[in-house]
Amino acid sequence: MIEQIHIKKSEKEKNLPKKQKKINEFLYFARRNNKLKIGLFIVIFFILIAIIGPLFTDYEWRAYIGPSSQLPSLEYWLGTTTFGQDVYTQFVQGLRASFIVGVIGGGIATIIGIIIGFTAGYRGGIIDESLNIITNIVLVIPTFALLLIIAAYLKVRGILTESIFIGFTAWPWAARAIRAQTFSLRSRDFVDLARISGMKPTKIIFTEIAPNMMSYLLMTFILQFGGAILIAATLDFIGLGPTNAISLGLMMNYAVLWGALQFGVWWWFVPPGLAIMLIVGALYIMNVGLDEVFNPKLREM
Repeated sequence: MIEQIHIKKSEKEKNLPKKQKKINEFLYFARRNNKLKIGLFIVIFFILIAIIGPLFTDYEWRAYIGPSSQLPSLEYWLGTTTFGQDVYTQFVQGLRASFIVGVIGGGIATIIGIIIGFTAGYRGGIIDESLNIITNIVLVIPTFALLLIIAAYLKVRGILTESIFIGFTAWPWAARAIRAQTFSLRSRDFVDLARISGMKPTKIIFTEIAPNMMSYLLMTFILQFGGAILIAATLDFIGLGPTNAISLGLMMNYAVLWGALQFGVWWWFVPPGLAIMLIVGALYIMNVGLDEVFNPKLREM
């Protein structure tokens, strides 16, 4: 009876479209990959806190709402700062800011990397050389120093501004990696067949080459997402973050600036630091897990 059920299942799988088979195969190995599940669980956990968390506070992050340096309690879930501000309110709003920077900054960097990488890898020749020169110039420019200068000269800085700056300076490595992958795929038979049939280069790139690189592009975005959060946290920590909002990096900056470490107010700087470490670490673990899922040689059987 059990054998008949297995036979029926295998017959159904044979009749499925190729695309559906790939999706089923991905889901099968994704469910079995512990690294992917752990990383995804941590990221989703913090996303839910960022979305739902602000609903459980009536305070504004700047507001002085209670006694200073209060330990975490039922009244103040993550305690208060040395100025009597609610740490929980700052934390949940700071999480939102970090995810916004990750999505926008990482998204911009990924899109620029995809456009330049695909164009250079498929076109080749003078276009490839020109785009390579631009990529190398941006790559060797001390990006962090440039961000410091720009941020220092802007009197009013917001989350969106910071995200855009990060996105427009973090794309070179992605462009080079995507270019290399495109360069290897453009000589494949299916690409030659599409070219012979008269298909336009743009359509070939996005209908023939890109679908074969979706796993790679997804992992690129995840790395850019985590990288944007780290860069933003670094800028915020040294005091060059948003001037009209709160973030996890700014929380740590304020905590250090106002002596939280000296006075033992650990609940002010530990939650944001721990959150950044867990989110970025989880994204890296997810990337490793996805690599194992997509790569047959690395799959856990």
